[in-house]
Amino acid sequence: MITQQSQIKINLPLALKDFLESRAQRFGLPLATYVRHLIVRDVENMEYPEFEASDATIKAYKRALKNKDKAVTFNNIEELDKYLKNL
Repeated sequence: MITQQSQIKINLPLALKDFLESRAQRFGLPLATYVRHLIVRDVENMEYPEFEASDATIKAYKRALKNKDKAVTFNNIEELDKYLKNL
């Protein structure tokens, strides 16, 4: 499973950055890995938020279920290209 990634930039006082780097080195980790570990540890006991689907999403889901018998499968990219050209 591929997890989507995001990049963030933070500004830290030099003293804090130096402190974090020294802590990361103690564990033999790059700074980014150590900071990621701190964040994961901070949120590990939190429940992952769940959101209600919008009305538009529910309608699209129901429409997709009704039309699933019209689904098309492809064995390779060439079949997909041919299908799209013939639309």
